[in-house]
Amino acid sequence: MNRLAFMCAGEPLEALPMGALYWPAERLLAVADLHLEKGSSYAVNARKLLPRYDTRQTLGALAALIDAVRPRTLVCLGDSFHDRAAIERMPETERMAIARLTSRTRFVWIAGNHDPAPPPEGWGEVAGEIAAGPLVFRHEALFGPAEGEVSGHYHPVAALTVRGRGLRRRCFLTDGRRIILPAFGAYAGGLNALDPAIAQLFPGDYDALVVGREFVRRLSWRQLRPDASLAVMKWERRATDR
Repeated sequence: MNRLAFMCAGEPLEALPMGALYWPAERLLAVADLHLEKGSSYAVNARKLLPRYDTRQTLGALAALIDAVRPRTLVCLGDSFHDRAAIERMPETERMAIARLTSRTRFVWIAGNHDPAPPPEGWGEVAGEIAAGPLVFRHEALFGPAEGEVSGHYHPVAALTVRGRGLRRRCFLTDGRRIILPAFGAYAGGLNALDPAIAQLFPGDYDALVVGREFVRRLSWRQLRPDASLAVMKWERRATDR
């Protein structure tokens, strides 16, 4: 797995192509915005007809990530469940999958705005935020200076022009002092990295660590576009991105 190393608050961190953050010194893995059971929520509310397999897909990706990294701690940065009733709708097979994952490593569930209710007992620890060394892990970034803050919530995506065509990719955002993670969930969607709601959190320069199929590429915010085509396109530039 190709990883992009970078610094935040003086700590060496790694952005992984699956959209997760790894802190090697602490063997800590962080993911944001799983939004488990979003598909079933839409089906119940009849707003959209989406396949109800997003939880299975997201948990499968999370299991593969744990296999690859073998973290000591996994921090879920809030909005892990799409709503208060998500666990009630969750099939037993997916519940068992979560139980298996939480038995393999220490899980810390950060409360988000979508999931204020804690997960069932036995699935790990629950916290509003946690501090570890110079880093603090919370769901939503605080306005103003926040040295060492690691958060999610905004589901950032980078809009780019590649070979004359528009492209959107999930991305991390960082200015070396704070970092916002992309959404990990299969149905999470995204907000443009140049949107004012995000840009106001980075008063100076900031970079997008853009997630590709097998790599992460670092770009300045100046290289991004306000919008791009929603079409999913392949972006294979491995020779130039390494």
